[in-house]
Amino acid sequence: MTRNDIPRRGGNAVEVRGLVKHFGATKALDGVDLDVREGTVLGVLGPNGAGKTTLVRCLSTLLRPDAGSARVAGYDVLTQPRQLRRVIGLTGQYASVDEKLSGVENLYMIGRLLDLSRKDARRRAGEMLERFSLTEAAKRPAMQYSGGMRRRLDLAASMIGQPSVLYLDEPTTGLDPRTRNEVWTEVQRMVAEGATVLLTTQYMEEAEQLADELTVVDRGRVIAGGRVDELKAKVGGRTLQIRPADRAELARMAEAVELAGLAGIAGATADEAEGVVNVPIVSDEQLTAVVGLLGERGFAISGISTHLPSLDEVFLAVTGKKASTGAEPTDATGGDDTIRTDAPQEVAA
Repeated sequence: MTRNDIPRRGGNAVEVRGLVKHFGATKALDGVDLDVREGTVLGVLGPNGAGKTTLVRCLSTLLRPDAGSARVAGYDVLTQPRQLRRVIGLTGQYASVDEKLSGVENLYMIGRLLDLSRKDARRRAGEMLERFSLTEAAKRPAMQYSGGMRRRLDLAASMIGQPSVLYLDEPTTGLDPRTRNEVWTEVQRMVAEGATVLLTTQYMEEAEQLADELTVVDRGRVIAGGRVDELKAKVGGRTLQIRPADRAELARMAEAVELAGLAGIAGATADEAEGVVNVPIVSDEQLTAVVGLLGERGFAISGISTHLPSLDEVFLAVTGKKASTGAEPTDATGGDDTIRTDAPQEVAA
């Protein structure tokens, strides 16, 4: 099956409406809506337990949602799982290769399972081994691979069938910078060739490097979305930092800005460690109004500066939690969604 054979709807490769998934009394997904345009990368960000991995599992038919609907590459997740599995690729948080098989045997096997001819399966296996710097280890059993090598082999396996839609769930966890850049290059190559990618990550650099648009989820709900610059604008295109002459005035200064309604959605915050009040601003007029207000209220100011927000600051503003600098902690109960209380259910074909 080629991409030209895949039914299309509208220009969205992924369409999710009101997706709900319960684990006992807990809602891992609580009415998720999202769209992923064809040929783009959607980055899904969120704190630990936000529901990111549960979303990926539902969209890849590994979990059955309790309510809502989802279409991927034109196929209904619930009613057309067999067709869907043939046009998607998935890399989870852990490498899932057969350790007794060699690298090339793993990739060849996946290619044949995807109905590639023997010739095409060998060709694609060789291409992916080369792209992920595994050619020298191609004939060694995967059990002899390092953790990073297994990760690269798992990524190669998810891409060998040239999927129309690729799910990457924390794809560069544990990888060194060089290998991480190789993964980024391969993802960008696939998108350039027409693939669509749904990427979950907590690496802010990775999100900015790869994603065309971002969706932020928390407690099973979408709480923000848009392009990186749009999300930054929502919490203030810039941050005004005001340093009071008297550090004891920090809290009162922040409160005065809040009460006057001059802060963005993230609010004015007093940073005790830095001795400044941070105010998200979207215009020069707002900046002038904040400074003027503080002057009118009699606050003595020793310094003023502005800076553009980082994606980490956006994440903190919309979730109230700091973004991780690495992978999400996991346990045996199931990835980042540690609220999981039952085993994954296979969707009936």
